[in-house]
Amino acid sequence: MSDNGIPTLPSRIAGLERLAHNLWWSWQPEARELFQHIGQTLWIRSRKNPVELLRIVDQERLDALAADPLFLREYDGLMADFEAVTAARRTWFGEAEIDLGNGVAYFCAEFGVHTSIPIYSGGLGILAGDHFKEGSDLGLPLTGVGLLYQKGYFRQRMGPHGEQIAIDEPFQPESMPLERIWGNGDDGVHAIVRLGDRDVHLGVWRLRIGRTSIFLLDTDIERNTDEDRLLSHQLYRGDLELRLRQEIVLGIGGVRVLRTLGLAPDVWHANEGHAAFMLLERTKERVDAGASPEEAMRAVAATTVFTTHTPVPAGHDAFPRDMMDRYFAGYIPALGLEPEAFYELGSHPDRDGRFHMSALALRLADHRNGVARLHGQVARRMWRGLWIREDESAAAANGGTEAAPEPGELADAPPETKVPIGHITNGVHVPSWVAPAFRELYDRHFGSDWIRSQDDPDLWERALDLPDELVWQAHQECVGRLFNVLRQRARRRWQEEGSAADHVVASGTLLDPEVLTIGFARRFATYKRATLIFRDIDRLERILTSTWRPVQLVFAGKAHPADQPGQELLGDVYRKAMDRRFGGRIAFIEDYDINVARNLYSGVDVWLNNPRPPMEACGTSGQKAALNGVPQLSTLDGWWAEGWTGRNGWAINEREPIDLAAEPHARDEADALSLYDILETEIAPLYYKRDPDGVPRGWIRVMKHAIRTGGANFSARRMLKEYVTRFYEPAAKAGRETKSDAAAVG
Repeated sequence: MSDNGIPTLPSRIAGLERLAHNLWWSWQPEARELFQHIGQTLWIRSRKNPVELLRIVDQERLDALAADPLFLREYDGLMADFEAVTAARRTWFGEAEIDLGNGVAYFCAEFGVHTSIPIYSGGLGILAGDHFKEGSDLGLPLTGVGLLYQKGYFRQRMGPHGEQIAIDEPFQPESMPLERIWGNGDDGVHAIVRLGDRDVHLGVWRLRIGRTSIFLLDTDIERNTDEDRLLSHQLYRGDLELRLRQEIVLGIGGVRVLRTLGLAPDVWHANEGHAAFMLLERTKERVDAGASPEEAMRAVAATTVFTTHTPVPAGHDAFPRDMMDRYFAGYIPALGLEPEAFYELGSHPDRDGRFHMSALALRLADHRNGVARLHGQVARRMWRGLWIREDESAAAANGGTEAAPEPGELADAPPETKVPIGHITNGVHVPSWVAPAFRELYDRHFGSDWIRSQDDPDLWERALDLPDELVWQAHQECVGRLFNVLRQRARRRWQEEGSAADHVVASGTLLDPEVLTIGFARRFATYKRATLIFRDIDRLERILTSTWRPVQLVFAGKAHPADQPGQELLGDVYRKAMDRRFGGRIAFIEDYDINVARNLYSGVDVWLNNPRPPMEACGTSGQKAALNGVPQLSTLDGWWAEGWTGRNGWAINEREPIDLAAEPHARDEADALSLYDILETEIAPLYYKRDPDGVPRGWIRVMKHAIRTGGANFSARRMLKEYVTRFYEPAAKAGRETKSDAAAVG
């Protein structure tokens, strides 16, 4: 036992410390079992965080484990696998003849890898986390750059009237898998960025994810002012100016930090517009080295990938010019640009005069993509004005046959098919999201090494041959886990905070595991229409409380603290969960996080997703559910527009074409009617139709088709290989060519 009361690992099992600080363990079933073996109750108490587990376990228990032959056999086998991973043996990238030079730098405002590092808010961060997990599995030379939010996003509690209460996350780096990287500057500083009239000093923490690493920038150091120390405290909180300053730290500061770490990536990936200032700093580097601004921007563009994630215009950061002036007046001359030329980089020709981060990224990146086929189409429509046709007489040259522009469109903008924005549909990290029961099923019927060939569509054809009884058994095990989690969370809050009876009911304690359960979990933004299913409340009551075919709903998710309409939707859902007329058939799970998500994706019977088309970029939650045999009920938006086959789930209002000019109220009404009809006439009858053994054969056919679709087409492995071959490899080649220029930096 150390002087501070923290237990000391015996030398025989000292490798647990290094293993706990590398999140590779989080997608390895054997590693999770090893940590659970240390103490099941402590594992739950630590929120499945092995770093914290090793701080709270008794010294006597560790000493006993160091002499336990069974534990040591499991430990030695796991550590051998871990050593092979860190040594980068036998990887797809290592065996492929692909040259990415000095690797890929991936900038993102949030990363969702594990609940012990709460620096994510939703889909963007979870996708980034899956990108790095799969990057590790494939052996890609991938380095991440983000911010260390010392108060995370926020913990969620629901008040007595359904109001969301945001609680700051306590920051305890000693309980997190983080490593402080000390720089050569004073107080370990790595880099400095200028914000207005003062310098801000940056510290760095390292987060290891298998073979990959993410470097998290930290402004909460003594040399900074109190105001600047807050820059790395909270994710997506505060006003617009705080957001601008955070993005300067991420983009400009991130490039400078990589340089002080001795890293010179050949490929640079900006995941969403938050990171776009990274492109400016790299342009400045080349100008400083002697290149003209035009040469510098061409070289930067050739080596840059930009992924846009939102088809909602309000979701793209844009800053007023006077605000930009306060922070960039001294930076613009270093780019070799006149102010008007600089502001043109962030302009959008059919919008206000603000500086648009996504416009900047689209102009300074040659490799651009949306995150689903439909989203690619929407992105081309949104941003076509950036590619104004130089030949305004193109229509005349074509005999005047071009159609007149739609009202509000730019007459000289190119047709959407000519806009250089492609798409790579998102996928999910299969080992992270397949529940233990289904992983065991796949091990048994696909072979124990099926993970290695997970992106082979032929493998997933075999899902249709899985034995019905075993699929249903695996699903029932997942249902049991979910309901156990719901009861444990409700009990814990009741014990700790004395929840009122209606809040205990709202937590799901009256849900019935034998009843058809529909899950809905996501950020409570208005376009996601969390309350669409409440549109006809009397009809919904009849569906939920049916004597013969009852249905129950489980909701989860957070609304941004500044999003009042989203909070109102959330409050409406929570109040419905407390309403006696629904007989306890509606539940809301507080404080949605990765652990809750895993249980929801596998433990409900149907995954509901009903955004207003085409407002959903991708929606990967349904992909995760599909891997666990949970079919989706969704509008034909995001990935479902290309994933739905008619046999693997249900499409809401499938015959209604997407009309960007449609009146939202009418679309909502039609979609709600379709949703109710499908529930009553298709889903519930099929679910409750059982054979003499109590097995719903027809339902299981849909489950197996969902597995087949999710595995064959929507894995992070397929996604990342597409990024490598379509974007990273060409960008790296361009980077090697620019290095022949003496002015190039990297």
